[in-house]
Amino acid sequence: MISITAILKSKPEHLIEVQNLLTHLVSETRKEAACIRYDLHTSENIFILWEEWKDQVGLDLHNSQSYLQDFIKKTETLVSSPIQVYKTAQIL
Repeated sequence: MISITAILKSKPEHLIEVQNLLTHLVSETRKEAACIRYDLHTSENIFILWEEWKDQVGLDLHNSQSYLQDFIKKTETLVSSPIQVYKTAQIL
């Protein structure tokens, strides 16, 4: 299993737009066969995606999906810093 944490910081004036784009992304991603978990969390204008994937092949397929590529392109000007993506391993 592969775990990913992605952190986005929305510009305050684009908070609702970013949240709407994320909602669509989550909805589409959860349909993918290799997706175990794709949860969205928030705190003020920060959004955190907690992802779990069955394998690297499934994650690679996700990364090539048009809705993910569209999301990345659309949010480039809506976020206050680049999206941070961490591939993590559980230790406890």
